[in-house]
Amino acid sequence: MHVTSLLLTNFRNFRHLDLRLSPHVTVVLGDNAQGKTNLLESVYLLATTKSHRASTDRELVNQSVLQDDLPFCRVCAEVERSRGMLKLDMSLVLETPALAGAPVRPEEPSRPVSVRKRLRLNGVGRRAANVVGQVNVVMFTAEDVQLVSGAPSLGRRYLDLVSCQIDPEYTRRLQRYNRVLLQRNHLLRSIQEHRARPDQLDFWDGDLAENGSYVVTKRQRLAAELSAMASGIHEELTGRAAEFQLTYETNVPLPGGFAEPEPRYHQALDQARNREIAQGMTLVGPHRDSIHFFVDGMDMARYGSRGQQQTVAVALRLAEARYMEGQVGDAPILLLDDVFAELDRVRRQHLLAAIGAYQQVLITATDLECFEPSFLDRADMLRVREGTVQPV
Repeated sequence: MHVTSLLLTNFRNFRHLDLRLSPHVTVVLGDNAQGKTNLLESVYLLATTKSHRASTDRELVNQSVLQDDLPFCRVCAEVERSRGMLKLDMSLVLETPALAGAPVRPEEPSRPVSVRKRLRLNGVGRRAANVVGQVNVVMFTAEDVQLVSGAPSLGRRYLDLVSCQIDPEYTRRLQRYNRVLLQRNHLLRSIQEHRARPDQLDFWDGDLAENGSYVVTKRQRLAAELSAMASGIHEELTGRAAEFQLTYETNVPLPGGFAEPEPRYHQALDQARNREIAQGMTLVGPHRDSIHFFVDGMDMARYGSRGQQQTVAVALRLAEARYMEGQVGDAPILLLDDVFAELDRVRRQHLLAAIGAYQQVLITATDLECFEPSFLDRADMLRVREGTVQPV
């Protein structure tokens, strides 16, 4: 699959961009803070309905239009897939207090207070759950090393993003789990304060176990698949045989594998109930799980060097791309944001050779020193400067 055209309006520092993209490798050149990453972010946003770096949707709207009567941004793309052409359209409208029906403060008469997101698929309005997975992307960033050495929440989010792109049921189950978790935590605090009864947890426990066991099972299987695939890729990147392992650590005890996980989940909740009431929060479930990486038995988070952690992260992303292609039958779009600068020459060569097999690859860079001339001969080149894009 590949993006054939990309239209941006008031997105980040792009006031207006109408760009045609080839189904090959495209190198996007530019100095820092010119809009290279924003370009890749827009493609990722359409595929997943979320930014990989913004904490709120409001950040995506061009700052110069925030004082307009109706500040908005729009991201639109046409995508060619083996199963047919697709048009994705996302708009973000920032509502002012007056538009939202809220009182207007005299000192801030037009300050936006909320963001209304609208998604269209081939011209028809859709919910986010129905859009995710229509286009598949794999994003490589310099911050991927945090998947190896960072907080457990980053590993959980990673597994969720991969799973949501290939399994619509996972998306629905995860959304339901998160809603139930929020309600259950509220109830636990009420019980702790003697405003509710412990037996009221029974209703929420059933819902939590049903959806949580699905999430845990799918994450575990995904981790095992990625581990097997990344092992061979890691060997290619390093040039030596090593025992590579990605493990998924869950606090839901599932002895004997994943046969009948839901009853075991119920049992774990029952055993933890008193502790959960005492702490006022849910202590059992996939929201507290983590992933770990080992090379020759060494925990990469604790003992791996920066270079080793980077290599593990690259192997993981390449495994993700291979896994995704096997699941959906179409090669995902690869997005690489300034990832070559921190890799040595041998690892750069292996990565360039690996991504060359994919149909569409978008790569950002500040210069061309990291690329082999033979690679550049096959690539298109664009230059980004102050929110404008020109062919090189």
